[in-house]
Order: sequence, then structure tokens, then C-alpha cells
Amino acid sequence: MTVHIIKLCVGADSVEDLAAWQRQRTAEIERQTGRAFLYHTTRMVPKRQADVLDGGSIYWVIRGVIQARQAILGFEDGQKEDGSRCCLIVLDPELVLVKATRRRAFQGWRYLEVEDAPTDLATGEAGDLGRMPAQMRRELAELCLI
Repeated sequence: MTVHIIKLCVGADSVEDLAAWQRQRTAEIERQTGRAFLYHTTRMVPKRQADVLDGGSIYWVIRGVIQARQAILGFEDGQKEDGSRCCLIVLDPELVLVKATRRRAFQGWRYLEVEDAPTDLATGEAGDLGRMPAQMRRELAELCLI
């Protein structure tokens, strides 16, 4: 049974900011490890990994609005700079815009059931909103108009 993960995207003001940061981070990881992959580090290891790997994505909350998702490709054991253990959530580099949905702040990550996940803009009821200029889309999302 598929389940998603939802996470606040702290420090980014837009999907474009997130994409730029991820491109930079991927290049840095490749220089350090020789392996070009994108991951998000988390302290807590998901217990429902099999459900997440059954087509799950990470949904990014940016400025209080769910705005994008990325497919989750896997989980790996990792180590933080201080030597403590962590979980690496391996992500598909493609950011998919989703129908803007308000979400209150929370700590860490949460599971997101399939029926509660916003639809993709490219294929869902929102249609052509994915082609809208980013600034306009962000402002409309903050006003809960899209």
C-alpha cells in the first residue's frame, strides 16, 4: 500500500530555489563521492519503507504550501558530519509541481496518505498551471487561489 512523505522545505522561497539548491548539492555530492545522486538526510528512519518504495514521493511544503514532489528511489544508511547515524532518502532529481495546498508547520517529516496528496499540475485537474510564471504561481498559492 503506497504512502508518501511530507517535509517542510526550510530556507527555500520557491520551487525554483529548491531546484537550484538541489542541483548544487548533487554536484557537491558527486565531487565528494564520485556518485551523482540526490538525497535528503533525516534522523528518523521510516518504519514504512516498503510502502514508501511502492511508488511514494516526498512532498515539499514551501512557505506553508505544498508545491512540489519528488519520487523516492530508496533509503540508505548515512552519517552526519558529527559522526552520528542518519537515514538518506534517495530522491529522483525531477521536481513535479503539484496543486498548491496549504499545510501548517510541523517538525521533521510525516507520512502522507495517497488520498490526501495533492494532484500533479501537469496531469491533474489544475491543467496548465505548471506553465504559469513561478512568481505568479507562488503568489496565487499563498492566497490559496490555486
